Amino acid sequence: MESHSERIERMRAAYREAHARFVKRLTDAPADAVERAPADGGWSAAQIGWHVALVDASFAGLVSGENPAAKPLPDGVSERPWSEIVAAMPDKIEAGKRVQPPAGVRRDDALAALADSAAKLDAALAGLDAERGASLAITHPALGTITLRQFGDWATGHVIRHNDQAKRVLGA
Repeated sequence: MESHSERIERMRAAYREAHARFVKRLTDAPADAVERAPADGGWSAAQIGWHVALVDASFAGLVSGENPAAKPLPDGVSERPWSEIVAAMPDKIEAGKRVQPPAGVRRDDALAALADSAAKLDAALAGLDAERGASLAITHPALGTITLRQFGDWATGHVIRHNDQAKRVLGA
């Protein structure tokens, strides 16, 4: 069984790898392509990056305790395996208003926001102690109850999903 520190290190490594691939996609594509919204609607790749940065910063605030919204697991509720959460995850989750990007996001602004939020999330995960990580949680309308120590897996999956979206938008 994976120890808390092993789990955190595994999640941090997976997140950093997924994040690096996403940043590379945005960096390697021409700026005008990254900033152009699809003709049929939806976000530009830069807006996707901005959204990921907003979500990662939100996750960092929850994990670090800067945002005190995480509460003790309710009585009788235990952490569900991440594989069960993923299996029940809808194909599309509508982004809440506070994590929707503005129009006209520039690539360099998205990349700067991604770098800042990734550093915050990595530091928050690195500083998460075992007790807090296992006992505090939030309840998401689409995912259900998620413990703080599951946020690294969630962030990794979120980046991967949006990297795939950016790939489609860029036609890569």
